Amino acid sequence: MHLNNKDLDKLILHYVGELAKQRHKRGLLLNYTEAVAYISSEMMEMARDGRSVTEIMNLGTKILTKKDVMDGVSSMVHEVQVEATCLDGTKLITVHNPIQ
Repeated sequence: MHLNNKDLDKLILHYVGELAKQRHKRGLLLNYTEAVAYISSEMMEMARDGRSVTEIMNLGTKILTKKDVMDGVSSMVHEVQVEATCLDGTKLITVHNPIQ
């Protein structure tokens, strides 16, 4: 199997997002990288499931809270952007202040 750079980036993001999800389920506080990867991978999965861009933008602010991340992480993450595969094509989806 040959993966281009874009596909490799998505694969790595998915892997780190899944690792962060497991750590979150175990009750660990997520660091910056884990939090962004978790939110990004969840947004990409929502897009793949057929949710609208508006719906993903709204739900993107409900994935993690300040209680889920290490001190200071929420103030470091101003926005999360993903290029996601939607049913009607690839879309750039931005969620502002995703950790509330």
